Amino acid sequence: MLYIVATPIGNLEDMTFRAVRILKEVNYIFAEDTRVTRKLLSYYEINNTVYRYDEHTKQHQIANIINLLKEGKNIALVTDAGTPCISDPGYELVDEVHKEGIKVIAIPGASALTSAISVSGVNTRRFAFEGFLPKKKGRQTLFKDLAEEKERAIVIYESPFRIEKTLKDIENFMGVREVVIIREITKIYEEVLRGSTSELISKLEKNPIKGEIVLIIKPME
Repeated sequence: MLYIVATPIGNLEDMTFRAVRILKEVNYIFAEDTRVTRKLLSYYEINNTVYRYDEHTKQHQIANIINLLKEGKNIALVTDAGTPCISDPGYELVDEVHKEGIKVIAIPGASALTSAISVSGVNTRRFAFEGFLPKKKGRQTLFKDLAEEKERAIVIYESPFRIEKTLKDIENFMGVREVVIIREITKIYEEVLRGSTSELISKLEKNPIKGEIVLIIKPME
């Protein structure tokens, strides 16, 4: 069977007992970046074979993984950090495995999406998750569509190199909005920044930030 295994998003202690056991017991592990995964495996003294599965290798690896599953092998899929298949190509593998009638099991754990929401203080009873925004093509069209979203919070994954541009795009297409920036979740410099787009643009121009970012746009009150 195929196990979808969540791994830490920063702090290596955020592994579940079950995830550690599964990664020890499966025949093979497929990872987005084998170097990152090997560091995690070393920390937990897991000696297992790791192969690469990402956007560049998925075409041949999907068939390879399905063949191994049909042979009765148990396989774990992990991403660099957090829960696989959220804003990464893992969903395509899972889709094909389901089509073959092979069991897929979730091993839950860390997720930047839910962790950020939990500390944001934003009403996310209903929210729209956009993942990573387009860098160029389709970006304006997306923001115009998001401008029509009034009742749901909007959650975005962003890079520290583009966060100022994104805040400015929000203002340009959606007006001044209340937002929350959550960066470096579970890491030493974890930080939550709250305020209007204008306030945070001004703050970041003076003090740029680093680290992976989750950006939440509050719903219109």
